[in-house]
Amino acid sequence: MDREELKNLTQAMVSSYEKHPGTVNIAQSNRLDRELIISILQEVRYVLFPGYFEEKLLSDSSISYHVGELLEDINYRLTKQVVKALQHTENGSRTEVDYVQLKARAWDIVGKFLRTFPYLRDILATDVQAAYEGDPAAFSTDETIFSYPGVYAITVSRIAHELYKLDVPMIPRIMTEYAHNLTGIDIHPGATIGSYFFIDHGTGVVIGETTRIGKGAKLYQGVTLGALSTRGGQCLRHKKRHPTLEDNVTVYAGASILGGDTVIGEGAVIGSNCFITSSVPRGTRVSIKNPELQFKDRSRQAGKGVRELGQEGFWSNKG
Repeated sequence: MDREELKNLTQAMVSSYEKHPGTVNIAQSNRLDRELIISILQEVRYVLFPGYFEEKLLSDSSISYHVGELLEDINYRLTKQVVKALQHTENGSRTEVDYVQLKARAWDIVGKFLRTFPYLRDILATDVQAAYEGDPAAFSTDETIFSYPGVYAITVSRIAHELYKLDVPMIPRIMTEYAHNLTGIDIHPGATIGSYFFIDHGTGVVIGETTRIGKGAKLYQGVTLGALSTRGGQCLRHKKRHPTLEDNVTVYAGASILGGDTVIGEGAVIGSNCFITSSVPRGTRVSIKNPELQFKDRSRQAGKGVRELGQEGFWSNKG
């Protein structure tokens, strides 16, 4: 491409920026640093699970200094990012607001967030225990903390949820989408989740913004807790669009539970691949009737030798 073509292309791109201002964020003052936010998220995990992920060894004599140093760093760096986030309004536009006022608000928000850490430790301890008790393949609770994608996704979700409740724009979603990218588990930071929550395997799990989950719930891979329809777009914002799962509900792989009015009662069990759009009473087991399996015996002539597994569980031959 010659110099004249480059000049014309440059002008075309600048014109495009003017035409679509919603996809441009040239201002430096409100640009969030995604990598920095992820770094802060990791530091929060260091505080919540001390000794598991840090590179340096910890000791009883140094733990107070270590945690204090982490908290100070989180407080400083997160406050700066929250200031930037607050300049982004709910409808996606960016506004210029008095910086001193924003900094004071961000300082207050981050202080409230840091004060939730003892609570986060308490509830995450129940999640770790649920993962260990709910999976006979788990060697120890340490293994679930180190390696289980469900525990990681839940940890990030609970951290992000506290920021979400404090009306921090964008940052909670950056955190949960980072976890989504790593684990395949998509939990919106707005979802409310009770204690002793376990996601087994986890890949493909989707939990929508207005989902309510009670304590002791267990989900398997491929479960969707979603909305019946999103055609209303932004008109549906702040409305209950996703289901409620009461205490001790189990949902097996591939099931979809949809709708804001859908309530799965306490202790209910939803079988694999079920499609649920209405409420289920407590203690109910929901399943799909097993289809009849057919196997063609390729060692016999074409069109013959079809073997079927009947409902009694015995093989029979046809053909």
